Amino acid sequence: MSLDTLRSAIPDYAKDLRRNLDAVLGDSSLSEQQLWGTVLVTAIASRSAIVLRGLGPEARARLSPEAYTAAKSAAAVMAMSNVFFRTRHLLSDHAYGELRTGLRMNVIGDPGVERVDHELWAFAVSALNGCGACLDSHERALRAAGVSREIAQEAFRVASVVRAVGVTLEAEAILSD
Repeated sequence: MSLDTLRSAIPDYAKDLRRNLDAVLGDSSLSEQQLWGTVLVTAIASRSAIVLRGLGPEARARLSPEAYTAAKSAAAVMAMSNVFFRTRHLLSDHAYGELRTGLRMNVIGDPGVERVDHELWAFAVSALNGCGACLDSHERALRAAGVSREIAQEAFRVASVVRAVGVTLEAEAILSD
């Protein structure tokens, strides 16, 4: 599926999503690598095969092989850590926060791209996965690296649109059967 096919699959009742998708892809304040890495990680995290088929090839074409791999690794590590840290954060027994995690996350130390881009991608996935602890951690890292709130917000704006397109198209696929 191409990006144009994905756009045209968005039903008229959700035309705002089509417009928002065009806006986040066409007029972003993120660099090309930041934008398409964010698109890829949030397409993966959306768990929508339709969206991943529509946006994945475009992301691959626009990212270097290193950035493409780094974005996929960000999605993978955040799929694990968002569940782990969200659970720790939600538990009323705060003693869990003192325990060793026992999880390997070496990619965070050496992501294969500029650290700020990887942080931005981790931040966007954390927004999608609703992990407040990870959101706070990655937002602090972004701000410490000099990233503005506007750029950080752009990442979760992309995440929200990608997720909404996925939810809508997956529902349409099921309801049209």
